[in-house]
Amino acid sequence: MGKVEYIKNPMGIEKRSFEIIGEEMAPHQFDEQTLLIVKRVIHTTADFEYADLLEFSEGAIEAGMQALSEGSDIYADTNMVMAGINKRKLEAFGGKIYNHVHEESVFTEAKERGVTRSMVSIERAAAEDNTKIYAIGNAPTALFVLMELIREGKVKPALVIGVPVGFVGAEESKEELRKLDIPYIVVRGRKGGSPVAATIINAMLYQIPGVTRD
Repeated sequence: MGKVEYIKNPMGIEKRSFEIIGEEMAPHQFDEQTLLIVKRVIHTTADFEYADLLEFSEGAIEAGMQALSEGSDIYADTNMVMAGINKRKLEAFGGKIYNHVHEESVFTEAKERGVTRSMVSIERAAAEDNTKIYAIGNAPTALFVLMELIREGKVKPALVIGVPVGFVGAEESKEELRKLDIPYIVVRGRKGGSPVAATIINAMLYQIPGVTRD
């Protein structure tokens, strides 16, 4: 059996990956900004179905990019979302990404109330004025609570990335988000996840004028 030749250079691997995605994607009507996000999500997941499942409300990408460029903070529902973000680029604009899920006081309050830590965490995040973007990749309960706070007028996000994955509440929470008159990006159905949420944020960061990936 002969030696298998393969690409070793990281940028070469990514370049060829995006060439393959472009070759194999079905015909579409995405504009350039949207297409770059869709391609990055496909690159992260190796799943072309995301081209059909991703949905962007009108002006959502522009609203997200503007908030990022103005130094908005991002609330993430998991550490995995946080780990996947290009923090150097985010911090260059003055923003940060955070969550409260693992704080001891959140654990205590959630236990006393009989709710999830994600629910308590999102309530705390909503009280922080500079948090304009919410990235929900794992917890439908966090998205449901966020929507309640939006309806009550307690928070007005610049963008909600609603891509929780799973079988209980994930699809339903995203369908409810689609009914709200706010900028949103969702993955319809059961698919999604923290890597998808992080990828969407990075794809917007990389499209802000003057920003490079490194």
